[in-house]
Amino acid sequence: MPQFHAIAEALDSYYTLVASSSRAGFTKHHELTQLTREILFNPFPINIPTSPSLTTPQFQLNRASALSRRRNPKTMDEPSSASQATNQPVTQIRLLTLNCWGLLFISDLRTPRLAEIGRQLALLDPPPDIVCLQECWTRDDYLAICRATADILPHGKFYNSGAFGGGLALLSRWPVEASSMFRYPLNGRPTAFWRGDWYVGKGVACASVRIGPGKNDVVEVFNTHTHAPYESPPNDTYLCHRTAQAWEISKLLRAASLSGRLVVALGDFNMTPRSLAHRIITARTPLRDTWRVLHPDSSLGTADDPVEKARGLPVPTAGFNLKFNGSTSDGLYNTWRWPKSAREKLKSDPCPVDPDSPDPRGKRLDYVFASTGLLQPETANPHAQQRQQPRGWVVHSASVEMTQRHPDLNVSLSDHFAALATLKLHETSPSSPVPELDAQLLPPGDTNPESASLTLSDYDEILAMTHEYTAREVRQRHWRAIHFYASVLVWIGCLVAVWFSPRNFVAFILMLVASLGLATGVVDGLLALLFFWSEIRALREFEWEIRTARSLASSDSTAQTPAAKAG
Repeated sequence: MPQFHAIAEALDSYYTLVASSSRAGFTKHHELTQLTREILFNPFPINIPTSPSLTTPQFQLNRASALSRRRNPKTMDEPSSASQATNQPVTQIRLLTLNCWGLLFISDLRTPRLAEIGRQLALLDPPPDIVCLQECWTRDDYLAICRATADILPHGKFYNSGAFGGGLALLSRWPVEASSMFRYPLNGRPTAFWRGDWYVGKGVACASVRIGPGKNDVVEVFNTHTHAPYESPPNDTYLCHRTAQAWEISKLLRAASLSGRLVVALGDFNMTPRSLAHRIITARTPLRDTWRVLHPDSSLGTADDPVEKARGLPVPTAGFNLKFNGSTSDGLYNTWRWPKSAREKLKSDPCPVDPDSPDPRGKRLDYVFASTGLLQPETANPHAQQRQQPRGWVVHSASVEMTQRHPDLNVSLSDHFAALATLKLHETSPSSPVPELDAQLLPPGDTNPESASLTLSDYDEILAMTHEYTAREVRQRHWRAIHFYASVLVWIGCLVAVWFSPRNFVAFILMLVASLGLATGVVDGLLALLFFWSEIRALREFEWEIRTARSLASSDSTAQTPAAKAG
């Protein structure tokens, strides 16, 4: 029987290859597995269907790859082979970002929701090519999504950061040839332990995804989840951190764009359109907000936001927010934003939402930025001898996805909806039927006023914000240091008092007070010595960069003014 076992193993490897090639292959895999069992248990010869040679080097290579993928549906932390990239030119890329709300022990119904997220991603038609996930905190949840999407997104990376992980993950149709994790220098405070932002080490997950054999057939992908606001301005104490994070990712995007490759940034940016953080990204990088490329008049925040109120528009409906405003958070369609009493009814009643219902709280926090524009000659078409017309990536469509509910639980799959954008490689032509696409290939400043440089008042606003926050942290450090020294004095005083205590219970109380006071004092002393000094130094670096950028902007505006007068 050993020969039967060898044949069965070879057939199983071959059938695994068949199953991994297409969805229909799963059915074929089941049928052929029955044949394998017959080989094992039938003592009489049977007819084996014709198949490729099981001893060729190419089959042995594919067999090893299939067995590896069967044991681990997605090689999370192993580099992918660039040879797996398609040899055909890629002319369309579908990008999707989703905040999964997968906090361990905190998020309701986490396991069934994230499992369903994986199934729904696999059912999207047409399927996405690159998916960026946020708040996918556990590796088990990531693996569950990997198993569900292995047929369309065979490559991926789970990013590790901080004490509990940053919750960032990448799924891709094409191999990831390089990856890194950049941690934000300013990212919350350890004293706000109930928030958790500092402990998870939020940052930017960077990946180079190879989509073809050419030198620049690589997409530079940046996935991020910035610090949550928790409060509305002017009480938002983390606004400075979030602004600094927008500045940091803009530097990464700007540097990556110099390579001439397609650069995309996806994630939950926790900002509204045209806010200061949004302007930093669109003004300091060649990337564009894909939604506002197609919907330049979409909302700038909730209906009661002062900026949105100034536009004098009526309160949008739930359907309008999804289709036109791109609202991915706090909308009426999301059941996790309903009162608890309303969510309880979902157990027996689906409670459908009327698309014409007013939706004043819906807003867009999730973004897909892309460096649309002309490509370098060697990048535009590496398969042709010469380039006939200028080519470049343009935004073809943008939509809000993953709005369906869990089929059994009747709840939304996450407290956010997904944002999806489709980029297409467009070639300009004098007879182009869609001149809007040609316009996207012009330099950003020529067609997109949102890409205008930051004004001096913008820099002044950032500096004022930084000064105010730095002063706050200096005061915090000062008082925590005083607490440390005071706790040491109290501890020494209690030790001395114990010697003169007439009763044992008094001595016990003195030692208890001394121990607790010293413990809290040491914690505050360490914070004053380590964390606050680290944060203050990071703030000083941030302030220097802003001052330098402002100085350059001031010089440019001064140089342009005489030229304008002379003209």
